[in-house]
Amino acid sequence: MPSKLVDPKAIPTQTFDWGLIKPLVAKANTDNPAMSMLHVVLLPGKGHTRHNHPDADEILYILAGHGEQMVDDGKPFPVAAGQAVFIPTGAFHSTINTGWEPLSLLAIYGPSGAEDALRGLPDFKEVAPGKTAGLVRA
Repeated sequence: MPSKLVDPKAIPTQTFDWGLIKPLVAKANTDNPAMSMLHVVLLPGKGHTRHNHPDADEILYILAGHGEQMVDDGKPFPVAAGQAVFIPTGAFHSTINTGWEPLSLLAIYGPSGAEDALRGLPDFKEVAPGKTAGLVRA
């Protein structure tokens, strides 16, 4: 049931070959939000390769770790904790973890809904609420 408070333990974890996502604010768990926010963890040496969101701006806020960011098919640049990246609607981009530890970030979409495309990725798997997904996918 949608709520104003989202407890990460109460929602599923999305897993991919490259990492994990908790959709903290999304249409599936919040009352029709105008924006969505996902907690993303990229595994060392992995990342979310070149893609775009045709109908949404995206903001990435790096919480921990180090990575390489590409925006609008430009030259990749380093990113680290405390930095933010703005990705305009439709711009191709990628985020790769270049560190030895997980790269943790918040991804914010406006309008909400861009996160729905993740379910269609070939390596998508969902772990039930309360279950531990782990950092290495079996």
